[in-house]
Order: sequence, then C-alpha cells, then structure tokens
Amino acid sequence: MTESAFLTARFTPAGDTIHADFRVTLDNPLEEVWAALTEPQGLARWLAPGEIEPREGGIARLDFGDSGAVIDSRVTAFSPPRLLEYSWSTPGEPLRPLRWSLEPIGPTTVLSLRLSVPANEDAARAAAGFAAHLEMLQAALMGAPARFPFEVFKAARDAYRDQVAQLWTADVAG
Repeated sequence: MTESAFLTARFTPAGDTIHADFRVTLDNPLEEVWAALTEPQGLARWLAPGEIEPREGGIARLDFGDSGAVIDSRVTAFSPPRLLEYSWSTPGEPLRPLRWSLEPIGPTTVLSLRLSVPANEDAARAAAGFAAHLEMLQAALMGAPARFPFEVFKAARDAYRDQVAQLWTADVAG
C-alpha cells in the first residue's frame, strides 16, 4: 500500500473526539471498490460478514466473529457510489463513525476513510485495526485471499500511539 509497513494516518483532535484520516489509491474502478464496501460478499472478503442496507437510515451490521464484536448501527450518509457512513459501534456504545469517500481518477479510485473515536478511547488501536483492514481490502480487490495482518496492526498501533501522544503534548504546550 505504501512504502512503510502500514498506511499513514493523520490524527486530529476535535473536542471530545479524535479523527483518524486515511487516503489510499486503489488500482480498481469506482464500481468495484463501492461493491467491496457495500455488498455482503465484498465485505466478507476483507472486513467481516454482514450487510449494509443501501440507503440512509438502513441497517449496517457486521459480525467480527473471532473478536466477538457485532457492529449493529445505522447508515447515516449514503450517496452511491461515492459516500457511505455508519458507526462501527456495538449496541449501547458511543458512536464511532466511519466515513468512506470514493473519487475516481481514471481507471483507479482514491478511497478516503475518516474514523472518529471518542477521545477517552484508544484511537491508535482503532486506527491500526482499520489500517490492517484497508490492506486486506486492497488484497481482496486484487483477487488475493486476505487474512488479518497482525504484524501490520501491531506496527501501526505503536506508531499511531506516538502520533496520538504528540497531539496531547502539543495541546498542553499550546
């Protein structure tokens, strides 16, 4: 995906939330990437089994069986084939919106992901999980089997923790 072992994330504080922003160019047309983000068979290849009801207010349900987490939320933004937003929270938890934006550039697609996490949670860990899943997405779009890359997750988590810590250091110094 990048020259480093994991995707670069840009972290920004916003009140009681931390945003982690990713941007990656995928060698696939817009329609293929959109299908991977929204169709059950596409989601199962790189994220988790489940479904996203294709409309604002629709159900977004993903079952991360191995971890025991079941995402059960609502689609809060839907504009095919360019914008999808839902929370990756489990029932009863604070909202943690995921905003997927797609932009076609010739035969490729630029995917932007904004992950929002409550500031009192481990934003680095959450972002590292999505960095790993984005690597899985790229493999799935190339037709390769995609297993969760724990080494990518661990390396990204450590680097992201340093970045998040610097946010608070800068905030205190500023």
